Amino acid sequence: MIETKEVIAFFDRLAPDWDREMVRRDEIIRIILDNAGVSAGKDVLDVACGTGVLIPDYLARGAASVTGIDISPKMAEIAKGKFPGAPVQILCGDVEETDFGRLFDCVVVYNAFPHFPEPERLIARLAALLKPGGTLTVAHGMSRERIDAHHHGAASHVSNGLMSAEELAAIFARHLRLSTVLSDERMYQVAGRREAAPPDPETL
Repeated sequence: MIETKEVIAFFDRLAPDWDREMVRRDEIIRIILDNAGVSAGKDVLDVACGTGVLIPDYLARGAASVTGIDISPKMAEIAKGKFPGAPVQILCGDVEETDFGRLFDCVVVYNAFPHFPEPERLIARLAALLKPGGTLTVAHGMSRERIDAHHHGAASHVSNGLMSAEELAAIFARHLRLSTVLSDERMYQVAGRREAAPPDPETL
């Protein structure tokens, strides 16, 4: 079982060099965010946001607001200093225990899913944070095989390994309507949409 305190310590150690060592593929990120429904006017929750690597992409798409949350204080501290004047809020905490006091159009978990100890519990929690019609996505900018190889060494004690997209899709399907199931040599993504609320009979 992954220990939260070990995850915090691990990512606190990596935080100072995170941006310098980051590798990103813009075309893959575009596909991920298209499938995640990130577009103008949307309220986005970035789960395990790290140093805020995707926040510029949300803002470039015209997101109305971005809330980032990370359990690592040092990651969150770096992210907090990056977006003065933008509609961005960065929180340090556990997404499963935080009361946001609101719902979101898009909830994104990017390059972080294997570090959560209980996938079913996480997906249930994140699905409950969606507005009706909102989309939850779990994605990685590389293949499942490369993610597992990457986590096999120093990160093995803070990673569960990445379950197959089909296994994750089965969890999603218990909470959301599936919209994307993709796992190939370039990327990995599962996304699902919360059903719109039924009409209020009093408004009909």
